[in-house]
Amino acid sequence: MGDVPEQYHHTPGSSHTHPASTHVGWREWVALPTAPVPWIKAKVDTGAKTSSLHAFDLRTVDRDGHDWVRFTIHPWQATPEDEVTLELPVHDRRSIRSSSGHEEDRIVVQMPISLVGREILAEITLTDRDEMGFRMLIGREALAQGFLVDPAASYLGGRPPREVRRRNWGRG
Repeated sequence: MGDVPEQYHHTPGSSHTHPASTHVGWREWVALPTAPVPWIKAKVDTGAKTSSLHAFDLRTVDRDGHDWVRFTIHPWQATPEDEVTLELPVHDRRSIRSSSGHEEDRIVVQMPISLVGREILAEITLTDRDEMGFRMLIGREALAQGFLVDPAASYLGGRPPREVRRRNWGRG
């Protein structure tokens, strides 16, 4: 599996489950450790196969004959504050059908995410989620790495301090 650390090895779509499943709510605050983004609000979406992240200014670049993508993310919902620009290898390109039936070609990257205190490697599609209620969706492939969803619960991994939550809505 190349340069991917052993702790992240997982075959998307496999029936392998983590020996001790971790419960998550229908929405969680997650971290993107390599971004570095310590807080981003995510919807846990069992209807989505692949996770997705709000990204813009996508540009593919060549690095030693390999495709990489440069993109920018806004971790906060209502403000461009703390924007982060990343450059990652293109893992794949996929045609994704949204819940409204619209099909879109997307770039897929692999990124570690910290969800409810566990760090996993996830395939993440990059798309414009500006009009959506959450900057990120956590899909089934990521959840299959040992997570159980409690649809009646929220923020089982905890919430950031109040001042951080206020920044999410441009009031910080």
